[in-house]
Amino acid sequence: MAIWTIAAAVVGFLLLLAVASWILRDQIYQSFLDPGEPYQTYAVPPLPDYSLQSSWYARPAEAASGAAIFFVHGTTYPGGREWNAAIDAESPSNRVIEEQLPNFAAPFSELGALYAPRYRQAALYTFMNRREDGVAARITAAGDVRAAFAEFLALIGDETPFIIAGVGQGGMHALAVTIEDVAPYPDIRRRLVTAYIMENQVPLDLLAGALAGIPACETPDDIRCVFSYVSSLSDNHARIRILTEVGMVWAPGGGFSFVEGRGLLCVNPILGARTTDYAPARLHRGGAQASGFREGANPAALPAQTGAQCLDGVLMTELPRSRSLHRPGRLAENYRLPPFNLFYEDLRADAAHRLERFMPVFAAENELAPPLGQPEEVEETPFIPIPDRVDGG
Repeated sequence: MAIWTIAAAVVGFLLLLAVASWILRDQIYQSFLDPGEPYQTYAVPPLPDYSLQSSWYARPAEAASGAAIFFVHGTTYPGGREWNAAIDAESPSNRVIEEQLPNFAAPFSELGALYAPRYRQAALYTFMNRREDGVAARITAAGDVRAAFAEFLALIGDETPFIIAGVGQGGMHALAVTIEDVAPYPDIRRRLVTAYIMENQVPLDLLAGALAGIPACETPDDIRCVFSYVSSLSDNHARIRILTEVGMVWAPGGGFSFVEGRGLLCVNPILGARTTDYAPARLHRGGAQASGFREGANPAALPAQTGAQCLDGVLMTELPRSRSLHRPGRLAENYRLPPFNLFYEDLRADAAHRLERFMPVFAAENELAPPLGQPEEVEETPFIPIPDRVDGG
């Protein structure tokens, strides 16, 4: 009898341990991803040289006519040894090529020349806590992307319009570029078609501050605007809390700040507008699971998969009908980008429409005479009267 009692106790303990491990699985996973070294003593991977083709996932050999697209990929390195992944790290790079470029860059790539920089991305681990080391890793990554954007501007010349698109961590760095390297400069700002900050927060106070010159995309016809959303299933309270309370975004001037209590910009990608109206699934143009597709190959989009509505700054979505558009059951999934784009066709159509609206406006502006400069002051010349001539004098 005692043996059975002991056996039952052991089984009960193992079951309790299994339940606890399941509940705390993300925390346990996080502990395995900790590099275990302070950032102050960490040997950061080598700085990318963006004059080299090898520092880009995509960069055309020659500047193409029409628009250019600056695309920033999201997180593909979980962590474990490094705070920042080297730009040539094999597994993270392969995931960008196989997963993120086909799903998130491809909807924009048919509109012009695609430029997608490699950068020393911050590890997934840095987004799972509030450690100063993680913030330092993000600052390193943002510095790379800003350097890549400076090279991008040099490559496309002074008259080429451009789209900025970033997803996940890439959206965070695309926001930094928009705030620091576009908004303050009228000559650059006038060439911006749209800044797509996908699956990364844009606090509302930025629209009245650092982004005052680049307003939100209020309607589908707006140009030179910010298009941003973060999405979640309406019953995923853990992810919603991460998006609205725990998340951090670029702070103007450098560094990062928390989003809690600031309100978030939400542009519904199905409607292409900043609204709290519900967009039913019948209006959904299509999601795509394009992983593994190469440039130029178009995946079969699946329309009418989900409805969506902006509520309290978060795009609440419905569970798609196709299982190919369901998030996988990975550890720390609430911090990850899915291996598909639920709004693939919606974003493609939106960007094409805004570019179509932009080009005639831009062309008309270029035909206008350049604005007059500031009036110049002219020094007064002393007036010396000429004496009247006296006859015979």
